[in-house]
Amino acid sequence: MTTLNLSEPIAAYFAADTQKNAQALAHCFTTHAVVKDEGHTYVGIDAIKAWKAAASTKYTYTTEPFALDHTDGDQIITSRVKGNFPGSPVDLRYRFRLERGLIASLEITV
Repeated sequence: MTTLNLSEPIAAYFAADTQKNAQALAHCFTTHAVVKDEGHTYVGIDAIKAWKAAASTKYTYTTEPFALDHTDGDQIITSRVKGNFPGSPVDLRYRFRLERGLIASLEITV
């Protein structure tokens, strides 16, 4: 596995995701953060927490970040995701925008 130098909120996001801890994951985000995933948009801490809790209940999966790029002020992490979902394994791109040490937006794409 490649060791990446992830910023603190992004490292915390992946750690909470690995632990399937929606509460800890929600603490990585600003109050009005936006997450876009699978054609849906989630705005605010409560919506983000519900999104992650639902995904963690529906699927069993692991994530392994292996690449980091910087584009237009965003940090883009590519991660191999393996689990019991259609199309597994898949490499997903996580596009993070940070504000004041927290995640302000996240877009997850293939």
